[in-house]
Amino acid sequence: MTQSSSGPVSPGLVLFALAIGAFAIGTTEFATMSLLPYFAPELGIDAPTAGHVISAYALGVVVGAPLITVAAARMPRRALLLWLMGSFALFNGLCAFAPSYGWMMVLRFLSGLPHGAYFGIAALVAVSLVPENRRTQAVGRMFLGLTVATIIGVPMANWLGHAVGWRWGFALVAATSILTVILIALYAPSTPADPKASPLRELSALRHAQVWMTLAIGAIGFGGLFAVYTYLADILLEVTHVSPEVVPLVLGVFGVGMTAGNLVIPKFADRALMPTAGGLLLFSVASLLLFSFSIESVWTITPVVFLVGVGGALGTVLQTRLMDVAHHAQGLAAALNHSAFNTANALGPFLGGLALSHGYGWHAPGWVGALLALGGFVLWMISMAMDRRSHLSRQEASA
Repeated sequence: MTQSSSGPVSPGLVLFALAIGAFAIGTTEFATMSLLPYFAPELGIDAPTAGHVISAYALGVVVGAPLITVAAARMPRRALLLWLMGSFALFNGLCAFAPSYGWMMVLRFLSGLPHGAYFGIAALVAVSLVPENRRTQAVGRMFLGLTVATIIGVPMANWLGHAVGWRWGFALVAATSILTVILIALYAPSTPADPKASPLRELSALRHAQVWMTLAIGAIGFGGLFAVYTYLADILLEVTHVSPEVVPLVLGVFGVGMTAGNLVIPKFADRALMPTAGGLLLFSVASLLLFSFSIESVWTITPVVFLVGVGGALGTVLQTRLMDVAHHAQGLAAALNHSAFNTANALGPFLGGLALSHGYGWHAPGWVGALLALGGFVLWMISMAMDRRSHLSRQEASA
């Protein structure tokens, strides 16, 4: 049981509150892509220029995650979560009133700032609610909000954009963020800040080589998923030749795969964290290779898309790994996980697009994705070797 300002509550309610915040973030992160065709004409820009709005948000995540976490090191976690989601609600709400492309760019950048810090602090709160052997499962439950957003939140925002206007898609995110603020205020544990916490202690995470290795595994290994997801709609239309109405259904299958992965994989990770990460990377290599051979038929591509989505559980596993290797600087390390995955979100589509522009065809994103996942596995092997060497050194020192 945890203690909030209103008395003891179930950890399940706290995780639910945190997951609603993840749902809001996942909705705006993925739905903005589907709203591009609606807001680009109204803001007087073409589609490629509108794509910069996506990049502005990602840049906000990369910048905001370390800066906010370090600056707010002495702030109680509950108060910080309330501040982060309040800011997220404000900036997404203002996006609904953006009068021009310039304002939209600024507001999307500001919207991205709380993203990484929220997930990092929420992960720390989640693991504080459960026994040591269920930490990854708790993080996975919190991340379910993000995966469910790809099934429900994104289609809902897209429907609003089509039916009543793109601005309502951002209004939906703002409303969900306000709901998160209310739920966190009601249920999150109200604990004082760690008296030993400081910006310098958080920055000490960057001294640990395994923190950098884990971030690199995420930035490279997770890029494979984004190399495929970014071009999935185009592949379905151009190669698989499905009707436009089928595309959201297949995208939804991807979200179901991510949700299933976050329900199942953390149970294995809590028993053997790094072996699970390595196995998941190899699983992603295989599923991404299989993707390239499955794109001709909707009956083959759909189950493979589900498998690719399952590989998204890597984010949950690496979140726990970062908290292990960061020692007393867990906040910054946990937040940087989302900077790493936004790097993957940029790297995967860039390399996949490069292969397409050089004429390698629509099979190329799957090959690129498999190579990136394999690169992540190579980094995983290096990290494991570093762990073994460190363990032997400690044994020799104690002998």
